[in-house]
Amino acid sequence: MIKKYIATAAIASLGTAAMVAPAAAEMELSFYGGYQTAPHSRVKGTRADGTAYSNLIGWDGKSFEAPPYYGMRAMWWRDSGLGFGMEFTHSKFYAPGAEMPAGFTRLEFTDGHNIITANVMKRWDNKWGKFTPYVGAGIGFAMPHVDVTENGNRTFGYQVTGPAAKAIAGVKYDLNDRWGLFSEYQFTISQNEADLENGGTMKTRLISNALNFGVSYSF
Repeated sequence: MIKKYIATAAIASLGTAAMVAPAAAEMELSFYGGYQTAPHSRVKGTRADGTAYSNLIGWDGKSFEAPPYYGMRAMWWRDSGLGFGMEFTHSKFYAPGAEMPAGFTRLEFTDGHNIITANVMKRWDNKWGKFTPYVGAGIGFAMPHVDVTENGNRTFGYQVTGPAAKAIAGVKYDLNDRWGLFSEYQFTISQNEADLENGGTMKTRLISNALNFGVSYSF
């Protein structure tokens, strides 16, 4: 019930961003890859047999291994420099084998840990010649592909696991009036609660720090 509420609220926020869009002067599509790190977080819950676990995991991001880390964003910019839009980020989290809870042989979000947000951003057009700095923030939800094997119980599928938020700061270089290149720092945080096979549960807060490089197209 809580997960359905989270999903409904997040989708409503995405819809609000889309409703604001028609007043914009310009639409911009951005696509990026980059290098993502994933700091430690605690994973806790119950196994299928009802026993509890709680382990500190030093996640691996493995940004360039298939499937790679990537993202895409659609923004509707107003003449004031404010923008409203939506973003999808595909990040990854692998738990090292030595740090998994007892009985776990697989614990990862690699197809991936997908974050969907409604964003509000501010840019300063051509502040330094062809360079345009920007900042932004977004709220939404996490929809990871949960891949967990615990004492032979295999959980393998997408779940809406909880709320998510992100912060962005970057700069774009205009190649011409349509195309641009950009680099940005992106911080993402999500609170996750997943259901495991045969009655198990798992909770964890996941944080991602990423340095993105991408291309944008405006029309």
